[in-house]
Parts: sequence; structure tokens; C-alpha cells
Amino acid sequence: MHKVIFDTDPGVDDAMALLFLHRHPEIDLLGVTTVFGNVGVDLTTRNAQFLHKEWGISAPIAKGAAQTIDPSRRDDRAASVVHGADGLGNIGVPETVDLPLDPRPAYQFIIDTVRANPGEVTLVAVGRMTNLALALRADPEIAGLVKEVVVMGGAFDVIGNVTPAAEANIHGDPEAADIIFTTPWKVTIVGLDVTMKTIMTAEYLDVMVKSGDRSVKLLSDLSQYYIDFYKSRVGIAGMAVHDSTACVYLVRPDLFTLRGGAVRVVCGGIADGATIQAPDQGRKFTGSPWDGQPSQWVCTDVRSEEVLEAIRAALVDGRHSVA
Repeated sequence: MHKVIFDTDPGVDDAMALLFLHRHPEIDLLGVTTVFGNVGVDLTTRNAQFLHKEWGISAPIAKGAAQTIDPSRRDDRAASVVHGADGLGNIGVPETVDLPLDPRPAYQFIIDTVRANPGEVTLVAVGRMTNLALALRADPEIAGLVKEVVVMGGAFDVIGNVTPAAEANIHGDPEAADIIFTTPWKVTIVGLDVTMKTIMTAEYLDVMVKSGDRSVKLLSDLSQYYIDFYKSRVGIAGMAVHDSTACVYLVRPDLFTLRGGAVRVVCGGIADGATIQAPDQGRKFTGSPWDGQPSQWVCTDVRSEEVLEAIRAALVDGRHSVA
């Protein structure tokens, strides 16, 4: 059983990932921490409350960071064009949701939960990595107590999605991401190299709705705006299931090809937010900012059809897909 804290900024693809984590029989969802990103943190937190209430999720929610770890930096790239003004496809989420929050800030919730379950908790971060960086700043020793960090973010051998150099989650707080990648704990990065190969068509989602329950119908409703964005702005007949792909890695790592090596994030300049790996195999460099940094794992390829089936199986059948 995988014990998971889900750090998220709901967000349409975040919603699918949340339902996946809730329904997969091999995952014990210990908590959800929210962060600014697709919309502001007040809305991402309300969206998490809304989805928890609609889907009967009992895991606690802790509200997290409202701004980048460097307060002088401003993340001014609104994602409403992708996710809708409310972050959930403009489906009409209530302004307030009657569901209590954990009283602790997200970074403290992470610290306390990891310390209560040493060596057992995987942090699945699918938004800005600000909460994780704040937790490390407050308690650096948790790095040795976390089982693994799985990140949705980055673009290594492909172009970015907010600039040619950068992917949105990293670009939104590059300093936080660089802290996460240079900390001596196990990090696996599931970026655009594989998530843009994992496209769920509208027809695939329609079949899921017909064989699923009202939770899958809600997921389909809030995904329509996202699907329209990909059709009109990206030219793709379907939607990239970024965050769910990262969650599938947790339970089906065999579906992914990985490359090891130190990872750094460009902080500032024309390539702000770019993720660059110095692979363990191949040419060696000396006197660079990658020297002495921990080797982390980057996903470079994926068996995308099997990832989609793993998502469908969990969401519709409430089961895992067998290799």
C-alpha cells in the first residue's frame, strides 16, 4: 500500500488525479495539500473541498502557499484559459463549501505526516512545489524520512508549455523546484516528455462515463472546457492527462522509461523555469552547477495506452490494472 500526500492546485487534470488516488486500491491517501497555480490558493482549496464532498473523500485538506517561495517573484500567468476561471472548467462550483480544513498550513501538515510515518510517505506534487520547499526549509530532516517524491513538471527533451523553455508547474516557482531537485531524497519527475504522449480523447472519456458512476460524470463535465482548450489552442483531439500520468507512475512504474542524473532549474532570464538534467551516463562535465548534486529520475518515455487503461480501471472499476 502506497501512503500518499497529494500536493495539488485543482485544476481539471488535478481532479482526475485526485479521483484516481482516492479509488485505486493500492493507495492510501493520507491528505491533500493545496497550493496556488491553476487559480489562486483560495480557489484551489475550495475546489479540493468541493471534490472531496462530491466524491466522498475523507482525507484531510490543508491549505498551502499563496505565493512563490521567493516573495519578490510574481507568478502572473493565469491558467484560466486552460482550466476556466474557477479552475474546474466553469461548471459552477459554489463560492463556499461546507467542509472543514485541517488547521495546519500545508507545509506543517507535510512535516507532521511524514514524521508520523517515517520511510512510508510518498509526496505526489502536481503543482508548484512551494509547499514542499517550505516544509524542507522548516524541517530539513524530513528529506531522510520521505519514501519518494513524484513530481508532475518539467520538460527535458521537448519544448515547454508556457514558454519554449519551461513547463507551467516549474515556471510558476523555479526556485522551489530547484530546491526539491537538489535535495538528497528520491525524486521522480514525470514531465511533458511523457504526459504530452498520454492523450485521453473525448470519445475515451465518453465511454468511461457510460460505464462509470456519477463521479465520473462530474469529472467529464468539468473536463469539457479543458478538452476544448486542447482542440482550439493546441490542435489535439483530446486532453493531456498530466497529473494522472504522474499518479499512474506511482503504481505502475514499469510503464515508464527513466533516465538518471542531476537536475537543475534555470531561475531567471530568457529560459526561466527550464529543467536541465546532466545524465549519469554519457559526457561528463566539471565545474558546473550540477556537480555534487543528487541523481534524480526523469521519465523519458511511456506506454501511454496502458497508462490510460490504468486510469480507466481505477476510476470506473475501482481496481488496479494488471501488468
